[in-house]
Amino acid sequence: MNPNQNLPERFPAAALATAMAIAGTIGAFVVEAGLDPVTTVFWRCSFAALFLAAWCMARGYLTATDLSMPLLLRAALGGVCIVLNWVAFFAALQMTSIATTTIVYHVQPFFVVLLGAWFFRERITPDQLLWMLGAFAGVVLASGLMVDPLVNTVANSTQSSTWALGIALALLAALLYAASTLIAKSLGGQRPEVTALSQTTVGMVMLVGFANFTSSVSASSWGWLIGIGVLHTGVTYVLMYAAYPRLTTPIIGILAFIYPLVAIVVDWAFYDHPIGALQALGMLLIALGALGIKLGWRIRWRTASSC
Repeated sequence: MNPNQNLPERFPAAALATAMAIAGTIGAFVVEAGLDPVTTVFWRCSFAALFLAAWCMARGYLTATDLSMPLLLRAALGGVCIVLNWVAFFAALQMTSIATTTIVYHVQPFFVVLLGAWFFRERITPDQLLWMLGAFAGVVLASGLMVDPLVNTVANSTQSSTWALGIALALLAALLYAASTLIAKSLGGQRPEVTALSQTTVGMVMLVGFANFTSSVSASSWGWLIGIGVLHTGVTYVLMYAAYPRLTTPIIGILAFIYPLVAIVVDWAFYDHPIGALQALGMLLIALGALGIKLGWRIRWRTASSC
């Protein structure tokens, strides 16, 4: 073990598990901050950019010889997708629940496969197709729209419409995140922390004209906002980026589901929003589908000749 490595590099599995556990609490921070999604994302980008700039400078990642303008511009394009993804995700949190939004959001791997097939003509195998179909069936169950039969009243109709819009925004957030993932594939020559700094800086510029600066923000809200920027973006990204190169794909795929599990526990423990049996089944289908895609699980197809 290299003594010059920092703790996240020496214990990558623990670092990634910690990052996923922190990420699972972001819904509570967003709810407690109490701001609109655009303003929340603006401050997230602002505090994250300050943290990441300090981190990159301290680690020597911002020297002229290490920076490439073409890579920075690609990172900025990915930043547009990331920032819009955050806005959609935070809006979905306000329309549904922390657990439901987080579960549905984890269909990202399937959108990566679909976008790859669309833009790069990457082949989708029958196994991948089956995993995706099962996962999207899981989205229907996890959405919560099937938990109770709809009653024909204006109040319930309005609530159901809002909830359905929240599910759609969670899916949009997943799609935008998948787009940023494909863009990030071309950024192999750039430090991930520099990419994150570029993205959060782009977010500040994008949203400064749309954020609400007129309403007063309480001291407690500032604490939650700083936490979203520093803890859920700065610290979490540093831990993830230190861990990813040192872990195998199966380990990364399994540890990623700490995120939704923590979100479910937080939603149940602090907001009294337990998930029902259908939603739990939906999450299981999404988890199995995601692991099947990431780990390349093969399905044995029975043929007539094998009978």
